[in-house]
Amino acid sequence: MGKKVKIPTLPLYYSVGQFFEDARQATRDILDNGRVPVVAGGTGLYLRWFIYGKPDVPKASPDIASEAYSELAELQKNEDWDEAVKLVVKAGDPKAQFLAANDWYRLRRSLEIIKASGSPPSAFQVPFDSFKEELGTSLTEDSQNVHSSLDVSEEVKPQDLDYEFICFFLSSPRLDLYRSIDYRCDMLSETDGILSEAKWLLDTGLLPNSNSATRAIGYRQAMEYLLKCREQGGRSSAGEFYAFLSEFQKASRNFAKRQMTWFRNEHIYHWLDASKPLEKVLNFIYNAYHDQTGTLVVPESLRMKKVTSNERENLQLKTYRPKNRHFVSRNDCSDILDWIRSQGEVVNSVV
Repeated sequence: MGKKVKIPTLPLYYSVGQFFEDARQATRDILDNGRVPVVAGGTGLYLRWFIYGKPDVPKASPDIASEAYSELAELQKNEDWDEAVKLVVKAGDPKAQFLAANDWYRLRRSLEIIKASGSPPSAFQVPFDSFKEELGTSLTEDSQNVHSSLDVSEEVKPQDLDYEFICFFLSSPRLDLYRSIDYRCDMLSETDGILSEAKWLLDTGLLPNSNSATRAIGYRQAMEYLLKCREQGGRSSAGEFYAFLSEFQKASRNFAKRQMTWFRNEHIYHWLDASKPLEKVLNFIYNAYHDQTGTLVVPESLRMKKVTSNERENLQLKTYRPKNRHFVSRNDCSDILDWIRSQGEVVNSVV
């Protein structure tokens, strides 16, 4: 039987550092109860910190946190992101200029670290980098390990880490994956899906790309689309809706591609073909956990290729075009356009 882990209500800004503390505590609780923790997810940075540890960045005192907040508060209120970045760069963090626009949490955190330590966040080494240096492993995309015909994770020994991790990356062939992503975006774009959630975010006063939630793929595109509709008095054409859906699908596919690149360079993961029968995949993972040899090799029948070497498949990927199941013709989005019009009328009546 599994054990449920109670997760507290998350704050508006939930950092990778907070995730590390919560996830590691949950891991200890599960192990103390004689269970085996199973961590599932796709955010590479969060998983990297969970496995290798977090950098020893000083925690800001309440006074320093308050001081950093005060210095940026007026600029944030006026939505003057560029001036805020200049302030933090001048304080000592030149890399602040590369932060995503309106990521006020990370900008403020950078200023806190500078005030607490006199150094920018980049001055503190990430544990993962230490492992990489010790092993002499190059984790660039063109690493020769990427093209290895074997899938044996020997780069990181279990005794080097806090726990004995067994890591798997499950994916499908790229074309199948892209089709699944497009179909899911198609399904989520109903009025009771991501559009209604994006409307709720706008109604709370948030703007696209202003925090973690509004930067998320799908939400940002939906919020931008609805914001444009509101500026047009609650009107949208079918072409504008399909442009939103296309951007949503494209951003999702690009994210999947980046994820594959990220995990391709994480040699602790064994790649499994998720398009194979589920029972076969689960049995392999189960047996891998109970394996005592210390060397795990994924059989050819389950192994997922890390790179596409088939010329035909490469050509298909280059010429790929999404095919929707639900939203196909202009008339298919008439309910969406009516809903947007009704929401515009509500907004106007409130104003």
